[in-house]
Amino acid sequence: MFTGIITGIGRITAIEPLGQTAIHGKRLTIHCPPHYLDDTTLGDSIALNGACMTVTSVNTAHPQFTVDISAESLSKTAGLDAMGPINLEKALRAHDRLGGHIVSGHVDGVGSVTQFEQISESWCLRVLTPKTLAKYLAFKGSITINGVSLTVNQVTDLVDGCEISINLIPHTVQNTALQVLKPGSRVNLEIDLIARYVERMLSPNSETAAL
Repeated sequence: MFTGIITGIGRITAIEPLGQTAIHGKRLTIHCPPHYLDDTTLGDSIALNGACMTVTSVNTAHPQFTVDISAESLSKTAGLDAMGPINLEKALRAHDRLGGHIVSGHVDGVGSVTQFEQISESWCLRVLTPKTLAKYLAFKGSITINGVSLTVNQVTDLVDGCEISINLIPHTVQNTALQVLKPGSRVNLEIDLIARYVERMLSPNSETAAL
């Protein structure tokens, strides 16, 4: 479980195939800020651009860690198959503050940035989401983009999807890997967990499915 509050910007420094065919995944090496891994052990969960991964090795001296990602996970996410900056968040502990919103670390779809530019002191981020996610997006609702908990300011339904507009304060841009986005960038999306349960409860088949 996560909150969507980024705790560090890492960098993918190595990508190693786990096999010779397309059904094999990859092993990523992620370099971290100093002391970021001081309380990290094997098997811990760390979200990479919003995708929950399991730590398979830890080197606190460099510091860096590795994760193994399946081919299935790579096909359903963006930004985990190329070297570069990446958002990091450690799993939520029971006594932590829930500063963002409840995030599972499971990517629901991949969107495409249509606009990312500075307007006055803030930044305007627009993302075209898959049409299947449109019903979960609402004005002032929450969404996770590349692991960052954000508030939706505008929702526009289009023929080929749904475009959402988000206002980013300078602190968010400066302290996350969202700063490298540009039009055309692909981003990981996770809808609000509460919206998922509401849909299930309102589904006409919800009662029969429970029998």
